[in-house]
Amino acid sequence: MEFGIVELSRLQFAVTAMYHFLFVPLTLGLSILVAIMETVYVMTNRPIWRQMTKFWGMLFGINFALGVATGITMEFQFGMNWSYYSHYVGDIFGAPLAMEGLMAFFLEATFVGLFFFGWDKLSKVAHLVVAWLVAIGSNFSALWILIANGWMQNPVGAEFNPMTMRMEMTDFFAVLFNEVAQAKFVHTVSAGYVTASVFVIGVSAWYLLRSRHVELARRSITVAAAFGLASAFSVVLLGDESGYSATHSQKMKLAAIEAMWETHDAPAPFNLIGFPDQETRETHYAIEIPWAMGLIGTRSLTTEIPGINDLVATAETRIRSGLIAYEALLDVRVHRDETDPAVMATFEEHSADLGFAFLLKKYVDNPLEATEAQIQAAANDTVPTVWPLFWAFRLMVGLGFGFIATMAYFFYRASFKGMNFPRPALHLAVWMIPAPWIAAELGWFVAEYGRQPWTVDGVLPTAMSVSALSMTEVALTLSGFVIFYTILFIVEMGLMLKYIRKGPYQDVTETEAWNKRHTDRLAGRDAFAAPGE
Repeated sequence: MEFGIVELSRLQFAVTAMYHFLFVPLTLGLSILVAIMETVYVMTNRPIWRQMTKFWGMLFGINFALGVATGITMEFQFGMNWSYYSHYVGDIFGAPLAMEGLMAFFLEATFVGLFFFGWDKLSKVAHLVVAWLVAIGSNFSALWILIANGWMQNPVGAEFNPMTMRMEMTDFFAVLFNEVAQAKFVHTVSAGYVTASVFVIGVSAWYLLRSRHVELARRSITVAAAFGLASAFSVVLLGDESGYSATHSQKMKLAAIEAMWETHDAPAPFNLIGFPDQETRETHYAIEIPWAMGLIGTRSLTTEIPGINDLVATAETRIRSGLIAYEALLDVRVHRDETDPAVMATFEEHSADLGFAFLLKKYVDNPLEATEAQIQAAANDTVPTVWPLFWAFRLMVGLGFGFIATMAYFFYRASFKGMNFPRPALHLAVWMIPAPWIAAELGWFVAEYGRQPWTVDGVLPTAMSVSALSMTEVALTLSGFVIFYTILFIVEMGLMLKYIRKGPYQDVTETEAWNKRHTDRLAGRDAFAAPGE
């Protein structure tokens, strides 16, 4: 494939998005875990829980700051590198981004300051409310971003206006409650909860291996293991829900993930492993699990899942239908108020396929002049490269089941073995810290790479979405982003490691006061004990 402005712009957005998502999952998960720890502190008044809240809250704050710095840049890229995309679908895509800024980011950013500087200025209950508002703001931020992204995957609640040549929103609630967006939201935040749980367990395991901050580490593992186990189950179950929604919203992505070239009789098998060959359209040495894909993808034993070859044929049909819509659109644009009703009716009949006609603009300026070979090439372009999707998905799923096993083990040891953890398990927990980030990045790769060649699935091809920039301009900004983000990442890692090595700050005054109260209670209980007890 020729490497041009489209591919370079895609690479830039992918790099910045994946850098940004190094910070997002930990922010989502730690915000909830910190709020849980402070809730226990308010309920028990035990200083160890305040110490835990402050320590993990400090690490959350470092990560939050870097997440904001990398996230703001991404939104500017829509106007910088993807200006036609912003023009074409800005009426829909801009709304959730604005809501994210107004409802979520300001809420989160406002209360973060109160969380860190309000310990001695707010009551315990008021500070706890602040902690939960920070957590809610973090998760609301993810919600609106994923509503925007979900619409790109499944564009509902909008229609094309031939007079303005733009997509316009027709049903805000359809966009808001888009099944793809809702499944992605819960799946993504659950993955963030798993990330934070693995992180907390790993850092706590490091302390236990060095016999440092033992009480804090044991309690942190107990909370993180319980929270992480529920979250890990949620990730797998909601990942399954995403697969089900893809069956009727993104059939090609699902077929590519499974390397399913031909349509199988229902219920389709699941390719556990194999080696996809895109040239011959075969999957070599495939090991199949009978019926599994049919059950996952359709929740039935009788519904077929179309294969890639049939979907390419469907795409070719839709391209030809889109050409009819495109020709009618030209007539509508020329005559405007005097458009023949029959022409408008023809456009409306085929308008759902207009985006498929736009696929031809990669090969010819006027899609109506496309040859049969170009139409066939455009239909074949609807197939993303299969082997990276196939293996990325399986590695992600394997890691997901690994997290369930890890969380279940630590939950069992914390709940039934007196919070005693074998040293090999502690070493494994430390080495597992990067694993959830790998799984999260793979998940986003599958979601975004699997949507190609579309920016908005079935509506706007990626090749049409880019700005009129030169290769040099995009290459320079890409280099700048990589250098700047790498520096930020190094700074974050340095700060995180510094505070982890330093360990939690212990409020000596509060600890001594609690110990005195506890001793007095025990002394009072002993005063009423019978002799010999």
